[in-house]
Amino acid sequence: MFLKTGFAIFAILILSCGTTEKQTQTTSTSETTTNTETVDSIRMMGEGYSLGTIVYSDKEGDCPYTIQMTDDKMEFYYLDPINLEETFKIDGQKVWIKFNGLRRMNRCDKAAPVQLVDIKKGG
Repeated sequence: MFLKTGFAIFAILILSCGTTEKQTQTTSTSETTTNTETVDSIRMMGEGYSLGTIVYSDKEGDCPYTIQMTDDKMEFYYLDPINLEETFKIDGQKVWIKFNGLRRMNRCDKAAPVQLVDIKKGG
């Protein structure tokens, strides 16, 4: 019984993988750039990086520099990198980061403290 069921599933998979015709189309430079950015994003996420934006604040109670992250629901949360290099302290700069959460007291109200393992400029 199991063998017949397995063979039927295998046959369905093989038959559903029919050939498709390739469509040729011209792409504009903007489409090519978008595709390249998408491929880079997929590669970076595959390597364990997350995309964020550097945010500067001079408000009392805020950390001077935080990284704004988005979650799956397109809501924002903030990270407080304790070891952010001076070269990345640019408001609005997109960055790819790998980080470890820290079990310590928050330095500011809105952001969770993290240690950056690696950081790269984003697109």
